[in-house]
Amino acid sequence: MILLRKMTVQWLNAMCAICALGSTSVAVAATADQDYPNKPIRLIVSYPAGGSVDVAARILQEPLTKGLGQSVVIENKGGAGGTIGTAQVAKAAPDGYTLLLTLSSHTINPAIYAQLPFDTEKDLDPVSMVASAPQVLVAHPSFKPSTVPELIEYAKAADKPVIYGSAGVGSPSHIAGELFKKLAQVQLTHAPYRGGGPATVDVLGGQIPLLWVSLPAVTQYIRNGKLKALAVSTKERTPVVPDVPSMAETIDGFNVDSWYAMFAPAGTPRPIIDKIQKVLADAAGNKTIQQAFLAQGAVAVGGTPEALDAVVKKEIPAWKALAKEANIKIN
Repeated sequence: MILLRKMTVQWLNAMCAICALGSTSVAVAATADQDYPNKPIRLIVSYPAGGSVDVAARILQEPLTKGLGQSVVIENKGGAGGTIGTAQVAKAAPDGYTLLLTLSSHTINPAIYAQLPFDTEKDLDPVSMVASAPQVLVAHPSFKPSTVPELIEYAKAADKPVIYGSAGVGSPSHIAGELFKKLAQVQLTHAPYRGGGPATVDVLGGQIPLLWVSLPAVTQYIRNGKLKALAVSTKERTPVVPDVPSMAETIDGFNVDSWYAMFAPAGTPRPIIDKIQKVLADAAGNKTIQQAFLAQGAVAVGGTPEALDAVVKKEIPAWKALAKEANIKIN
């Protein structure tokens, strides 16, 4: 009986010790969340320096630094459609000190790469959309159609498929082109380029008649009349070129948004994500930040993690279906 009592006391003492240890761990984790951040933050940009995603990061660097009270160090890890930088963040510690800023190719890559070194949905937690920038369908001034209905009629009557250029296989501009072909039920021949710059040069020179490209790459040429814009790819018109119609005004349901967004490694504590998201939301409401994005052909956005997660979950299967139908793939 005495032995049983001793064993019971020992068991209770052990359980109390475990409970105390668990309480201590929870307290430490809570304190870590409250103290965040207490050292510099790395913002991995999954595209090269000087590109649109890098420019977006530079716009956000100061408000993030001020809002979080720690320096934000930008590191460009470009290559393979943004997957190299994304993989680095996916494998980082989920402590809020390594973040990712990437492009909408994030939801296209699972559709066009046979294998990725990370799981797009499982290995990254959404933080916030930060900006939206449409693709735009532009044509050389000598190209006869000047509207989307005219283009559809022209393409259906043409003896051979009209050529359209894009920034490359699997790029948002390529996706926009293939979605247009599908929904408008027209035949077009895709001419992929290595980036929007070379493609823009060729449409300006008349080597190709049509081009899907990110709006910032051609805004100046639309405004000075060197290119004519038929439509933007987003559901709504953009304040950057408000006179250019959206493709959805002619083709119901058309929407290809070249968004910029921030992600964190999966498992990052929600209080930390919420702190970062609030800073980004405040930045999106700042007129100086809004003007900086507009100058780049984009519109500032300050969405919630849930809103970004919904976009990811909607676009991945949609682009997988389109890529399979159009045979878009990168080995």
